Amino acid sequence: MTNPHKDALFVLVKSLSKSEKRQFKLYVGRLGVNTDAKFLGLFNLLDKLKVYDEKSILASGIVKKTQLSNLKAHLYKQILVSLRLNPVNQNIRVQIREQLDFATILYQKGLYKQSLKILDKAKGIAIYNEEKNIAYEIVELEKIIETQYITRSIPDRADELAAQARKLSEQNVLTSRLSNLSLQLYGMMLKVGYVRNDEDLSRVRKYFADNLPEYNIQDLGFREKLWLYKAYLWYSFLIQDFLSCYKYSSKWVNLFYENRKMIYLNPVFFLKGNHYLLESLFFVKYSSQFKDTLEKMEAIVGEKDFSKNDNIASLAFQYTYSNKLNLHFLEGTFDKGLYLVKIIEYGINKHRDRIDPHHIMIFYYKIACLYFGVGDNKTCIKYLKMIIDNKNLKMREDLMCFARVLSLVAHYEAGMDYHLEIQLKSTYKFLLKMNDLGAVQKEMIKFLRQLGDIYPHELKAEFQKLYDELKKYEDHPYEKRAFLYLDILSWLESHLQNKPVGQIIREKALTITR
Repeated sequence: MTNPHKDALFVLVKSLSKSEKRQFKLYVGRLGVNTDAKFLGLFNLLDKLKVYDEKSILASGIVKKTQLSNLKAHLYKQILVSLRLNPVNQNIRVQIREQLDFATILYQKGLYKQSLKILDKAKGIAIYNEEKNIAYEIVELEKIIETQYITRSIPDRADELAAQARKLSEQNVLTSRLSNLSLQLYGMMLKVGYVRNDEDLSRVRKYFADNLPEYNIQDLGFREKLWLYKAYLWYSFLIQDFLSCYKYSSKWVNLFYENRKMIYLNPVFFLKGNHYLLESLFFVKYSSQFKDTLEKMEAIVGEKDFSKNDNIASLAFQYTYSNKLNLHFLEGTFDKGLYLVKIIEYGINKHRDRIDPHHIMIFYYKIACLYFGVGDNKTCIKYLKMIIDNKNLKMREDLMCFARVLSLVAHYEAGMDYHLEIQLKSTYKFLLKMNDLGAVQKEMIKFLRQLGDIYPHELKAEFQKLYDELKKYEDHPYEKRAFLYLDILSWLESHLQNKPVGQIIREKALTITR
């Protein structure tokens, strides 16, 4: 039996809304001969199945085993055609592409003048909406037509088209180089996390300098600026310059507010920009601006003109609730954030096919931190175990590292001494294999290993010693990342002052007026 999560057709059918299913059946029934079509029968059967079951399909008699693959491919294509005709999916990009297709058909019929008229209109719309790749394709088709049919209606037509093609080509090349740089930096971030030493820093700086193309900011349009800010943002994240992260994510988001039509044309980039701005604000602890930014993003997402497709819905869920958790971490209101857990778990199940495993694990880590903050260490350990036991998680090794460190702390707090010893051995083995045993982790593990030899009356002094040692790394260029995942210093202060860790964080938040 095929894995239901890997059968593309089954996943596509199950992703359709009621209105999309109704439209598909109307689309198929537009000709009477299609009413009893085999692919419609297969569609109806897949719609009823809870999980993909090839044996049930063959037993239905709709199709023979030798024909199944071709029938599935045909049904997949027909569903896509139906979705393309749905007004919900008729965004500017699709509309421009449709006009280009119409113009190509007219050109092939020899109706050059009609084709050129459609192309000229489509080109204007494409350039206005920063769709320069399609605009370049349009100009190239115009050039082909002009070589066969000289309109003579516009003087120097050849020079005009050549100049347009040259300008669009230069802009597309610049965008491509910037997007490549941004993607490579993002890949580095996912695989290895932040820079860990001077050698890493030197390597990242050299890579960025060697691959950043020359540009004049005054000559850049919306699209070029967007990729430029993204490249600088990922570079800033990698080198742990969080003020620069805030600077470039702000530029990214403001670019959309200055060109509001782009919010609705490029909702994914709008959401991502806001998410990275919120992440930057979290790192620099600008709690008041964090709250304002989150509320503003939620208001835009709730507007009737904002795109409501499945991809946008899953991204909006992911970014909204991840940052709602972060807000509670900033303010130390862990208990007030517990209501989010059920909402998030429901959302993960609902959007599981569109959220990658890495981001699901981040949700689990944040939920674990929430329970740790309220002192429910056993539930904290339960969520961390989901991360630690995940053998398929190949990215963000630093997330795995700190999940294990937090698990050690939670085992200690829960009084699970036997389990703590097992966790220590497992964590040591993992970190040594990963070659990511930072100074903060070393000090934490060293402290936890010697807990069994410390008398109760000596414990407070040992907490103080660990606190003094870790405090040195709070602003260290490479070690400070440890405090982004787990506020170890506040945990230690809670023991030294005999206060809940949430109270310590709340008191700190009140002293930061930003």
